[in-house]
Amino acid sequence: MSFVIGIIFFALSVILQYIWLKIQRKIHLTQAQKTYGVNIDVNIKSKTPSTGGIIFMLLGILAMLINLNAKNILFWSLPLLSGLIGFIDDFGKLRSHTSEGLTSLAKLKLQLILCLVWSIAAEYLGLNGLWPGFLNYALINILTSFLLSAGILNAVNITDGLDGLAAGSFIISLGILLIMLPVNNFNAEILTELFFIVSGFLFFNIRPAKTFMGDTGSHFLGGALIAICVFNCRSLAVIPAGFIFIIEMFSSGIQIFTIRKLNKKIFLMAPLHHHFQKMGFDETAVTLRFWLIHAVAGVLLSLLLINIF
Repeated sequence: MSFVIGIIFFALSVILQYIWLKIQRKIHLTQAQKTYGVNIDVNIKSKTPSTGGIIFMLLGILAMLINLNAKNILFWSLPLLSGLIGFIDDFGKLRSHTSEGLTSLAKLKLQLILCLVWSIAAEYLGLNGLWPGFLNYALINILTSFLLSAGILNAVNITDGLDGLAAGSFIISLGILLIMLPVNNFNAEILTELFFIVSGFLFFNIRPAKTFMGDTGSHFLGGALIAICVFNCRSLAVIPAGFIFIIEMFSSGIQIFTIRKLNKKIFLMAPLHHHFQKMGFDETAVTLRFWLIHAVAGVLLSLLLINIF
């Protein structure tokens, strides 16, 4: 069954991304680049269609409808509603023809409300937990999944700054999860669907990218990553599975803190991938090395987590 699902979702992902790419080009659906960005390949990237994540949403809805039950609906509700927040942000950017959509505070409020309600619902259905047999208390489960959910949504969004970086890292994350999650039909189906949905996009997103996922896509991926961990009562699994995303988020946090409190920069530019670009590293080299670091660190941390518990 997973084999058939894989063929269907990969074919649909590639075909729909191709059709949507043509439509985006025809109506000039591109996003303005940040004026305070790294300023590399600005002319090329500013002409690249930027809402490929919409296809994630369509295929996520299809995946939910294929197996329509309470568990599946709740699972897909997080990536889909997270993607909706990203879509509102993307729509604002496209409408204003700037790189700014929702304000940071408005986006954060929507994320926090969604993640809290979703975490409570997951606990109510008995699908929440840090790790089997470890501190299995409702309040701890809810708070942990709530904080990790909000964090990983922003972490994936921050990482999505180089061609193929976020999408490729997410596929590696799925491989890392194979080490930590139990083998069952639910996990096999979800991981298969996510792998082929994102693989079809990555086909067009590898440098030089023909399309970007936008905040719609990055929020969708962040929601999917934490949801699969929580639904296996393994919220802590998102730490190794989301290693590179978390590192990128912390690099931005450290940069903001040191600028505001110490009036100095730690990195040439944050998040971390832009620091290496500023040092003169080629974008492809940075992406490939980040993929490798993510894979190695993620596997090592997952093995450590399994041995501890």
